[in-house]
Amino acid sequence: MSTVRLSPPPAVHWITETLQKAGHDTWAVGGAVRDILSGYSAGDWDLTTQARPGQIQQLFKRTVPIGVEHGTVGVLARDGTLFEVTTFRKDVETDGRHAVVTFADTIEEDLARRDFTMNALAWHPLEQKLLDPFGGLEDLNAGVLRTVGVPKKRFTEDYLRILRAFRFAGRFNLTIEEPSWKALCKGIGHLADLSCERVREELLKVLDQHRTPSSALSLYAKAGALGVLYPELDELRIADKSGASNPWESTLASMDRLPPGNGFLRLAELLHLLDSDKVTGILLRLRFSNAQNDETARRVSAAPLPGIDADDAAIRRWLSSTGPERLNALARLEMARARANPSSIPTPSEVVDSWRRARCMRATGAPLTISDLALDGHDLIRMGLHPGPDFAQILNDLLDFVLEDPTQNERGILEARVGASSNSDEE
Repeated sequence: MSTVRLSPPPAVHWITETLQKAGHDTWAVGGAVRDILSGYSAGDWDLTTQARPGQIQQLFKRTVPIGVEHGTVGVLARDGTLFEVTTFRKDVETDGRHAVVTFADTIEEDLARRDFTMNALAWHPLEQKLLDPFGGLEDLNAGVLRTVGVPKKRFTEDYLRILRAFRFAGRFNLTIEEPSWKALCKGIGHLADLSCERVREELLKVLDQHRTPSSALSLYAKAGALGVLYPELDELRIADKSGASNPWESTLASMDRLPPGNGFLRLAELLHLLDSDKVTGILLRLRFSNAQNDETARRVSAAPLPGIDADDAAIRRWLSSTGPERLNALARLEMARARANPSSIPTPSEVVDSWRRARCMRATGAPLTISDLALDGHDLIRMGLHPGPDFAQILNDLLDFVLEDPTQNERGILEARVGASSNSDEE
C-alpha cells in the first residue's frame, strides 16, 4: 500500500472513524477515489465496511435503508448529505444479468469482485493509504482499461460491464486492452438480454456526464453494440459516406458541442436524423417516462428556427408551433450543428441572430398559445355556444388570427370574429 493524500468531505472521516472505533474495517471506494486519481473532480463518496447493515444502523442515529438486503445503508451527515455505506461483498452466483452476493469479511474480497482495475481501488480516510491489489493506478496512468482477473469471466458475470467499459474508456480517454476488448466483443450479442432500464441508464450516463460522448458511442459502434441495441442508429453509421460527412459522424460531432449536464438535450441530438417512427421505437424500448418521450420527440421533430429573412409573423408562428418554452433548447441544438459543420447553413452567427429575434419576440408578450388569448372557453359558453369538439377549432382559428396581428388580441374583437363566423355557418 502507498500513502495518498486526498481531501474528502469531513463526514467521510467521521463515518470512517465511527466504524473503525467499533472494530469495523472501513474504506472509501468507487467513483470519487477513481475520479480524483484521474484528475477529475470527485463525485459522491461511497464507503465499504466490514460492518453488517444492522451494525451500521446501530452506530448512526440517522440512516436510510437504501438497499439493506444488498448491504447498503445511507448515513446522513450533520448537514443532511447522504453517504452510502455498503458491507464488504463477494459474488456467489452470476448469470450474465444479475449477481447473487453474500457478505465478505475483507476489503480484498470486495475489490476482487469489481469489474475493472481502475474501479478496484480503495483508500483509507484515516490512514491515508491506497489499496491497489490489481494495478488500477498504473493502468490509469498508462491510459489503459483492463478487467480485474480473466476478461471473459468478468463479462460473462454481467454483460452490462461491456457498456461500462465503453463509458469508462470514453470518459477517461482510455484504450481497452486487447484481451478485454476481444472478450467483450464476443459477448456483444448478450446485450440484448439485459433489462432495458440498465441499458438506458448506461446511455444516459454517457450523454449526461461525458465531455465528448462521441468517444464512448464510437466504441458502441466499433464493437457492434450499436447494431444490437440501437439498429436504427447503426443504419446512420453504415449510410453512404461519399458525401462531405456521414450522418452518424455528423451527429457525434454536434453532440460533442453540447455541454454535459443535460443528457436529454444530447439524446434529442442523437436521434434527430431518424424518422418519427424510429425515434418513438427507441424511446419506448428504453422505457422513458411519457413526459420524457414527449419532450424528446418534440425537440427532435421541431422545425428549424426561422431564418434571418423571416418576418415577425413567421417567428410568432414558429414559437407557437414548437412551444415558446423550447426556444433555448432548440437554439442550442441548432448552434451545436452549426458549430460542428463550419460550412453549414445557417452559420453559427445566423443562428445567434435568429435566436435573439425569437427571444425578443417572446419578450414582447405577444400571444403565442391558446392560453394567451383574450377569450377562452368560458367566454364562448357565455356567448351561447355549446361546449364540444368545435371549441378547439374555434380557439385555434383565433390563435392563428392573432399570430398574424397581435394587436387583434382583444376580447371584443375576438367575440366579433366568433360571432361573424357563427352567423356565416348558420347561413
